[in-house]
Amino acid sequence: MKQQKKHNTPKHYGSAFLDWLTEKWYLARYRNVCFLQRRPHRSFRRTRRRDYRRSLRLPGYIAFTHYVNRVLWRDKGLFLSMIILYALIIIFLGIITSQSTYDSIGKLVSESLGKIFDGGVGQLLNAGMLTFSSLAIDTTSLRAEQGVMLALLVLMTWLTAVWLLREILLGLKPKLRDGLYNAIAPLISTSVVLLILLIQLSPVGIMALAYSALVSVHILTEGFGMMLFGLLAASVLTLVLYWVTSTIIALVVVALPGMYPLRAIQAASDLVVGRRLRIMLRIVWAFVYSSVVWCVVMVSLVLLERGLSSKLKWLESVPIVPFAGAFMMALLFVWLAAYIYLLYRKVVADDAKPA
Repeated sequence: MKQQKKHNTPKHYGSAFLDWLTEKWYLARYRNVCFLQRRPHRSFRRTRRRDYRRSLRLPGYIAFTHYVNRVLWRDKGLFLSMIILYALIIIFLGIITSQSTYDSIGKLVSESLGKIFDGGVGQLLNAGMLTFSSLAIDTTSLRAEQGVMLALLVLMTWLTAVWLLREILLGLKPKLRDGLYNAIAPLISTSVVLLILLIQLSPVGIMALAYSALVSVHILTEGFGMMLFGLLAASVLTLVLYWVTSTIIALVVVALPGMYPLRAIQAASDLVVGRRLRIMLRIVWAFVYSSVVWCVVMVSLVLLERGLSSKLKWLESVPIVPFAGAFMMALLFVWLAAYIYLLYRKVVADDAKPA
């Protein structure tokens, strides 16, 4: 006998829709229960300190910094070749600070050192700020293709450093060639996480635009208005740093094989629950430390180059300081990648569950 064909009636469609709706409802409830288990503390609800404290066993700030330096120093040949390679790429692409900027830094530092006992401390601080600002490349002076190449170079440096460190901590002896070939696999997923990070940093850009607009209409010329805006800007910056802490950790998580961007952000958020502030302070320390090292090395090099150029005229035509700046840029970026990756490893090693 032939099986009779079942006709699809409105009642059948209604039953199928209810089944689908019930399935989605239970799936949403299951996800909500899992979410509450991972993050038991809710916003706008009081949680006592004894209930949200989550362990995080880390060395001190200085001790952990020395640990990062030791890890990099053990394979200094590998990482030095990587730093030189990326520094040469930066120089080849022309993404370096101009010699005139460093000349103005040297002139300002020399004048402030001569007047340091006559109120020249402010000028010395200005020189330090000018040197620090040269760390951030003036993207407005870059062509479109240079900006794209710079973004790719930053991602490549990050992914290569993370891949090499992961192999080294597994007890292997990777080569730079292997890192360059294998590290770019999660390039697209890392780009998505980086895009999310830039979106999260947008409040800082909005505050910068607001500052420029208020200065142009002379609202922030007086001390009281400047103080209020400074407090507001400090609050926004603190909240943004607190917000992006998990996304910075996600830049490491997304480099794992087979990891998707949103899943990496979810995993990183679960890792920092209950200890976000402590991780944020570690990341802030890494940026402050690298900035101080940059300023000390570059100001010293500028003063040395300025002193030698007065005796050796041929040095004036050699862009020694910009090339050294490219090397320092690659060095500090590799160091930051190593610091954040090793911090991530310490956080993962402490597998305490949320209280």
